[in-house]
Amino acid sequence: MLPLQTNIIYCNMMNDLIDQFPEQIMEAIEIGEKAEIKAHDKPIYKAYVAGLGGSGIGANYIGEFIRESCQIPYCVGKGYSIPKYVDENTLAICSSYSGNTEETLFSFAEMQKTGAKIVIISSGGKLIEGAKELGLDYIQVPANSPSPRACLGYSIIQQLYVLNKLGFIPDTFKSELKSSVDLIKFDSDDIKKSAKAVADRIYDKIPIIYTTDRMESVAVRLRQQINENAKMLCWHHVVPEMNHNELVGWREKHENVAVIYLRNHDDFKRNQLRIKINQEIISKYSDTIIDIFSKGSSLIEKAFYLTHLGDWISWYLSELKNVDAIEIDVINYLKSELAKV
Repeated sequence: MLPLQTNIIYCNMMNDLIDQFPEQIMEAIEIGEKAEIKAHDKPIYKAYVAGLGGSGIGANYIGEFIRESCQIPYCVGKGYSIPKYVDENTLAICSSYSGNTEETLFSFAEMQKTGAKIVIISSGGKLIEGAKELGLDYIQVPANSPSPRACLGYSIIQQLYVLNKLGFIPDTFKSELKSSVDLIKFDSDDIKKSAKAVADRIYDKIPIIYTTDRMESVAVRLRQQINENAKMLCWHHVVPEMNHNELVGWREKHENVAVIYLRNHDDFKRNQLRIKINQEIISKYSDTIIDIFSKGSSLIEKAFYLTHLGDWISWYLSELKNVDAIEIDVINYLKSELAKV
């Protein structure tokens, strides 16, 4: 498949990239609609995705989005090797924006020995070269972004289309994606206002993000964005799992900690009750507890709304910290050192 000529003009500021998220969703839909994914010559009983960082988190979103509609397991790997269960009855996806992610290339090499149905999602690099050479299906996304983590929409939406074209999920997601765009555009000013207010409260603290298990991907995304854009340490956990371990760690006053709850009005009632009790306990040890509620009807709409709001939080934090949100010098140093070996 040929790459679609992008209509988005990328700038060198992270706020411009965040601002273009709705347009990226629409462009990703257009790319997905035109993608050609051939049927596999063997039955497919499971799916495995190799991807890291901003390219890998998309698969986590998919796992949550399709939980109630897809009858095959959708597993994510974030390392070099692939599990033994990847075989000729597996859909194996490699997701790397650059196409040159070291760990994903290792996984790609192993996948070729299994007989799996391999699909590549990338903007170019060695992955696209390999797909062309081997005659594999691939979806090529625009390559002109200075920051792969700002291309989350491409990764998520192409994976949805791969599953859809292979018959594993219905078309419902298409209208939900378009509704997400309308929601984000309509609420744009309020989203930025809310994000700025949160950033003002947490910029001099260590953020802890809690959410329910149905939206862990959004919490991970916010954590990663705060790490990379604002250059801040941060961690997350999920309810109910954290009620069986981390909650016990709240025993001392922490003035330098801010707790953020990413919530939905329709979260499972027992989890809502858990969060209420959690907050009663944590309020004894932290003076900063923030609830952020989603908007939207579907899980996709809610997740994209909170993701966009979270991206803006990370941007405003970078401004308050006076750091370059795009700069990732320490990661580039790590890669250069690895390349020497």
